[in-house]
Amino acid sequence: MFKILIVEDDQELRQLFEHVLSKHGYAVAGVSNGQEALQALDESYYDLMISDIMMPVMDGYQLVHSLRQAGHQLPVLMITSKGSFDAMQQGFLSGTDDYMIKPINVNEMVLRVGALLRRAQMINERRQTIGGTVMECDSLTVTADGESMVLPQKEFMLLYKMASFPGKIFTRQQLMDEIWGYGSDSDTHTVDVHIGRLRDRFRNNPDFRIVTMRGVGYKVVKS
Repeated sequence: MFKILIVEDDQELRQLFEHVLSKHGYAVAGVSNGQEALQALDESYYDLMISDIMMPVMDGYQLVHSLRQAGHQLPVLMITSKGSFDAMQQGFLSGTDDYMIKPINVNEMVLRVGALLRRAQMINERRQTIGGTVMECDSLTVTADGESMVLPQKEFMLLYKMASFPGKIFTRQQLMDEIWGYGSDSDTHTVDVHIGRLRDRFRNNPDFRIVTMRGVGYKVVKS
């Protein structure tokens, strides 16, 4: 059973999250601020953390930054009333994995928790499989039909990211930020060039194809 830590100073909201997640089969514990969260993580193992931003003693930004600095890699879903782009960017830069803005749909929260846990398992395994195609992070290798191919790092990361979420549309800017990093000097045309190379390499792959969403970005779909 997956264990989830809720960090929320609003007691009623914290109890709501605990109730909903418990009904979906998760083991849940709750604390009211970042300092208590750090103590809880020292005392027990958790698979995922849901955290508010504005809290007494230690806010969500400080909490996530402290965890990442200490080497904790558990997924973090940040839930907050701060809906501006700057607040969202600060959350992601601190090490947050996903972001929801209050008031939230608790059913959507459950879906996002499930997706984050699946992704964490995939990253821990450092292997992604789509059909008969296997992608190995440690060697940047893609194997299909018994043949292996080592890809340049950026190409591999692009393909691995999209293949991890078949059917999900990624904007060019999302891919640029996640693969090349915030503040990169490259522009989004770089993404198009790398996607073109991936298409050339895997045009005959029977398991997936890369689809262009005109004016938006790209997605990988299972064949």
